[in-house]
Amino acid sequence: MHPTRTHSEPSPRIWIAAIWSGVGLFDASQTVFVMRAEGMHHAWARLFVTLLLSWLPWALATPLVLRLGRQYPPAQWRRFSTWAAHFSACASIGLVYAAWTASLEELLNPWAMVPRPEPFADLWLHKFYSGLLSYLILYGVILMVSYMLDSRERLVLQQAETARLNEQLSKAQLSALRKQIEPHFLFNTLNAIAGLVRENKNDEAVTMIAGLSDFLRRVLEDSDRQQVTLAEELEFAQKYLDIQKVRFAGRLRVGVSVPEELFPAQVPTLILQPMVENAIKHGIAKRVQGGAIQIAASRSNGRLTISVYNDGPGLPAECERIPSGIGMHNVRTRLQGLYGDAFELNMRNRDPGGVEASLSLPFVSKSSKD
Repeated sequence: MHPTRTHSEPSPRIWIAAIWSGVGLFDASQTVFVMRAEGMHHAWARLFVTLLLSWLPWALATPLVLRLGRQYPPAQWRRFSTWAAHFSACASIGLVYAAWTASLEELLNPWAMVPRPEPFADLWLHKFYSGLLSYLILYGVILMVSYMLDSRERLVLQQAETARLNEQLSKAQLSALRKQIEPHFLFNTLNAIAGLVRENKNDEAVTMIAGLSDFLRRVLEDSDRQQVTLAEELEFAQKYLDIQKVRFAGRLRVGVSVPEELFPAQVPTLILQPMVENAIKHGIAKRVQGGAIQIAASRSNGRLTISVYNDGPGLPAECERIPSGIGMHNVRTRLQGLYGDAFELNMRNRDPGGVEASLSLPFVSKSSKD
């Protein structure tokens, strides 16, 4: 399978014709000018034409050699069929080349020989045997170029396939994350709504239903997007937190400290929600009095750092730096698919108390991408 060639790319035949024309012009010019400079006497115009046209068989045979190079690649050099195919092709091209140049010399007599050149058959065989080494070298060079071009083509295809698979993996991971978010989040939210209804807190229940509807609509709208701006991601996280505020009945306090100049920064969609959820589940929910969550972002040395802090219980020593849990594991896997090793995801205890999850990734602005 080969990539489709666009209309702007020149045809391989044009490249072949251009290269062999250049070789012919160089050979003819060098030979004629050097011989004239040394005071030799030949039919210069006819000699130039003969030397230029003598490369025509190699130009016409190059597509065949390229095709044979793909059918019998150098990797199969242990096979007898590979050697037989290439030696046969090389010998055949050599015979055609020798016959062609012998015909040109018989017809044009470019060397101004008196008497005229030897009979065609003798001249043909002489040129064939005397050029065997050059035929092998030329054939080998064409094969080497063919192998290099094919290797480059395979590399491009592999890179394109890798990029496609990485994109599919990221989409699958994002889908898995959504499927993980929705069931237990919906379960908790609906339970909270049911509790509000039982307590006759109808206004709060309606507010929570509206927030849930808006949250789910955003999930569906962004289902095909791998990246969004930091402003959009903060807005999405805020909708999630608004629902949680109703659920925790005033026991959850939220602060956001993000400079406006960072709003256009590109971040993976749904990257903040699992970090915030982790802070609520393992920090705030464990305290009767609730607690606070602080979202912050900064830029330094071409990197964007986003942190989510909660003032809940600290982490055991073995849990620091390597975030645990299904949600955070999904986050790390998605980041690896998108950024390779160019990201950091850590969790640490903060003094005098609380836990901070921080994410550092390359800073890319939406305006710079456009």
